[in-house]
Amino acid sequence: MKTIEYLLTIDLNYVVLVLIAVFFTLEQVLNTQFYFKNRLGHLGQAILFQVVFFILNLFWAAIFVFCVNWLNQNQIGLFYQIAIPLWFKLILGVACIDLMVYWFHRMSHTFPLVWKFHRVHHSDTTMDSSTYLRAHPFEVIFWFGSASLLAVVIFGLDLQTVGLYFLIVTLFQVAEHANLRYPAWLDRTFGLVFTTPNQHKIHHDQDQQYTDSNYADIFILWDRIFGTYQYKPVAEVKLGLKEFEDPKKQTFWYLIRNPFFRQ
Repeated sequence: MKTIEYLLTIDLNYVVLVLIAVFFTLEQVLNTQFYFKNRLGHLGQAILFQVVFFILNLFWAAIFVFCVNWLNQNQIGLFYQIAIPLWFKLILGVACIDLMVYWFHRMSHTFPLVWKFHRVHHSDTTMDSSTYLRAHPFEVIFWFGSASLLAVVIFGLDLQTVGLYFLIVTLFQVAEHANLRYPAWLDRTFGLVFTTPNQHKIHHDQDQQYTDSNYADIFILWDRIFGTYQYKPVAEVKLGLKEFEDPKKQTFWYLIRNPFFRQ
């Protein structure tokens, strides 16, 4: 438990920075899955999304922490009604948040208003590790931020559990978007329960059948249980969305404004 407590003292922004640096470096020196030019330019566009997210999150994080502390002080949530070991509560808590995010992610593909924001992430036709950063800040903070807060309300989770979830999901998401080759046996073993990079790349396929699948960030088990799991060879995946294939529609300024355009 002391190891977990130490890890949670590390600023998550530093974790993101290190992970992006490691995976982006690997993408430059290894035989990548998808070829594309101007990787530094692509990284620069993604960093702009992170800058806006960081500024907005200063306000959201304060509200989030206040709400979680208030809920904990009043012992609101399922886990306050049952006695379970702390280590098991942490595992269950991470799984519960991931389940809630699964449903919010699935709804973001269903509700047109939310999809207008979520498709900014799916717009990337040249995906690499920096695509993890490429998401509309409004959606990340207010939509998916509400998902984790709702999980706290229902299950009675604390900040330690939430922090552990964000630490784990960050590692998964950066690896899932990385433009690296991963062996197929990983999908047949680890991928029975956990989301592998190959499985997530299928979620970024232009084909709507595959775009609307493999929603889970950590536990692909949710997709298997709720019937949204799909698989195809990664070599057959065509990334992005057709309406964003024009290079002019791949810029930060265009994408940050796009959800507000009349369609």
